[in-house]
Amino acid sequence: MSPRKSRLAVGLGRALFGCFAVAASPLAFAQAASTTTDATQLDTITVTAQSREQELLDVPIALQVVTEQLIDDVAAEDLGDIDSFVPGLRVNSLQPTQPSFQLRGIETDDFGIGTDPAVGVYVDGVYAGRGGGVLLPFTDVQRIEVLKGPQGTLFGRNTAAGAISIITHRPDTDGNHARGKLRLGNDNKTYFEGMANIAVSDTSAFRFNGIFNHSDGWIRDADTGEDLAPEDNWATRSAFQTRFGDNTRAWISWDHESLDQRGQATTSVVPIPALPALPTAPADPDSFLDPERQPYRTDAPDAETRTFDGVTLIVDHNFGGFSLTSTSAWHDYDSLNRVEEDGTNLSYLYVDSTNTESNTNFYQEFKFNGSTDRIDWVAGLSYFQEDADQTSEVNALTDSVDTIANNLGLAPGGLYGPLTMAANMFGIPVDLTGLPWNEKFVNSLDTKAYAAFGDVIWHVNDKTNLTVGLRYTRDEKDFTWFNDLRSAPELDAQLALLDRIGFLDAAGIPLEMLVFDIAFIDPPAVANKGVLNRAKKSWDDWSPRFVVDYHFNDNLMGFASLAKGYKAGGFNALQIGSEFENEDVWNFETGIKHALPDYRLAYNVSAFYYVYDNRQAVTLDMTTDIPRFLVNTSDQEAYGVDFDLRWQATDGLGFDFNAEYLDSTFKTYVNPQGLDLGGQPTGAPEWSFAAGANYVWRLADAGDVRASARYSYVGKCRTNDESVSVLGCGRFGQAEAGEAQEILDARIGWTSATGHWGVAVYGNNLLDNQYVNSFGTYGMTVLGTVGARMTQPRTYGVELTANF
Repeated sequence: MSPRKSRLAVGLGRALFGCFAVAASPLAFAQAASTTTDATQLDTITVTAQSREQELLDVPIALQVVTEQLIDDVAAEDLGDIDSFVPGLRVNSLQPTQPSFQLRGIETDDFGIGTDPAVGVYVDGVYAGRGGGVLLPFTDVQRIEVLKGPQGTLFGRNTAAGAISIITHRPDTDGNHARGKLRLGNDNKTYFEGMANIAVSDTSAFRFNGIFNHSDGWIRDADTGEDLAPEDNWATRSAFQTRFGDNTRAWISWDHESLDQRGQATTSVVPIPALPALPTAPADPDSFLDPERQPYRTDAPDAETRTFDGVTLIVDHNFGGFSLTSTSAWHDYDSLNRVEEDGTNLSYLYVDSTNTESNTNFYQEFKFNGSTDRIDWVAGLSYFQEDADQTSEVNALTDSVDTIANNLGLAPGGLYGPLTMAANMFGIPVDLTGLPWNEKFVNSLDTKAYAAFGDVIWHVNDKTNLTVGLRYTRDEKDFTWFNDLRSAPELDAQLALLDRIGFLDAAGIPLEMLVFDIAFIDPPAVANKGVLNRAKKSWDDWSPRFVVDYHFNDNLMGFASLAKGYKAGGFNALQIGSEFENEDVWNFETGIKHALPDYRLAYNVSAFYYVYDNRQAVTLDMTTDIPRFLVNTSDQEAYGVDFDLRWQATDGLGFDFNAEYLDSTFKTYVNPQGLDLGGQPTGAPEWSFAAGANYVWRLADAGDVRASARYSYVGKCRTNDESVSVLGCGRFGQAEAGEAQEILDARIGWTSATGHWGVAVYGNNLLDNQYVNSFGTYGMTVLGTVGARMTQPRTYGVELTANF
């Protein structure tokens, strides 16, 4: 056995021993204290992770639930606001139209439509699709279930790392009620949410929900005073539910969101000398400045927009011995994301990137669910179709093109500036400086996916259950690439004039020399300029799931599982003709779930080990003169431990604690620079944890006062030989990427005795910590510029609520 394998075995063994050691100790403690008479009870949490309602204690899956109360406590508005309280889950939500999700160190951070996510997000059982239409505002959310590890047989598409299941409130036939919430905070924050439930009969009801969100943002342009990180979006949700007789229920919902705001600006972290000097290219990471101390200045029309519509129809029918659920869903969104890369307002350094998407998808699932005295089972068929179009753009000015030409040694001193001066000397009134320059790469994707799945739980006896699941998936993709011609109409018009009057010939400059590309110039792209290229490919997979769980008593369950995860192969959106095979992950897990009713305490602990083959990741290759995005594949392995605990200490006082330890390394990976990273860390932090406390004062007829505080910690990233070259992890001069992060949120609020009125004050990120979210590195080699994108500082405000 190799030293590496030995270390894995020892580590996992210790983790497994810890699971059962922790279980044994409190068990004896509980038995000794069984005479406790305190009537306070720990709330029972019911989940639907296995396509049926079960208590959390009975589900043999590493699963964490985000309740509606937690969402209120931290004033969460989308998934990006709750990830720090779910150890192992990381959501990069700085750009709502291009988020990324990571679970247990596994993520797909490619912005191209040629790859699929590894973490599936589901809303009311419907696959939400790819990133551009996933990070939507919370509208009427009841709870969120985060399932760790492969979940193909239970959920379906793209859950190789796990699944995030969002469950919303259904219309209620018990009566009419409504609520409103108004949140006012710093930076002119205004957030309103309203809900109305209308029962039209004892079998039918409507439910309407709407939100409006605005903030001026926390970034100001140092020169103009303009707000650079505003929030502006609104969303609605309408639902109707009815019953047809005793056995059939139908539920239809419509979601709409409109987002139109300026994208977050970047701040330069490289020293900018006064003209005629230029920044050193490539930029030296050791010279980076502290981004928290740098002013924001921008000349980019940063914009982020999205329009989303989704319709879901769910029909349930009970046949007596089993039930059938039909789920039909249609999603459509259009988004644009334009982000500055250089972090300055200097035209000779200007560069930005733009992503435009148009996506329509359809999902249909038929799920049969049944049970007997000995067996619980679920089986079904699903179909998914997606039509997506994407345009990736790089925008510059002729001034910055001159800088690039100078830095690459193609034209010392530049082209268009000197040419303008020469033409003006001869009385020719042209100005080739400051003109827009655009290059774009266009992709389209047509995906069809078919699946059949089944999952059977056999109750061997009163204490033991065996679960076997299997999912067959077939993915078919039709993908196109089109490297469009460079677009600079104002420049080309003046160049045509100079060519027509013979000035270019007299200067000995052929027109072709002045028409070139600064992006998308790898050999296949250049060879296929203006040519449509197409590729078709399909993938098949069988993904099994095996689980055994044993109930030592009514309050203690142990389990072990082996499951395979799958994600379809795909294409590099910016590299013509490139394709890669599907991802596979095998995950072994064992753990215990334990409730101590006499002590009002429950905890879960599990140890896991996975092997991930052919993992797809996007990297920026800066070894070429012009940087390019590549999708590389690697094999990884990891082991770790998840732990969570809830304790209702008294009638009013409650605590919770969640933690994850992760050791994730590359098995095999050679990066674009030729570095062999086998055996080195993947970058995911080892430790993350979150702790919360809440207290309720019962004031009789005066109502209740509830206070809560939540703290989260995510450890620093683990560096490898690639970290410095991609600026992904480590300290660079006075800037640091991937440093350990701490967040502290708090809230205190009063609710009237009738429950009709409430007021609260809240504060998020009370420690006022800011961290580098990412570096804009596209201009690092060609312009000598690097821009830092920072996380949000402290926010605070007051919240008013009304319920009727």
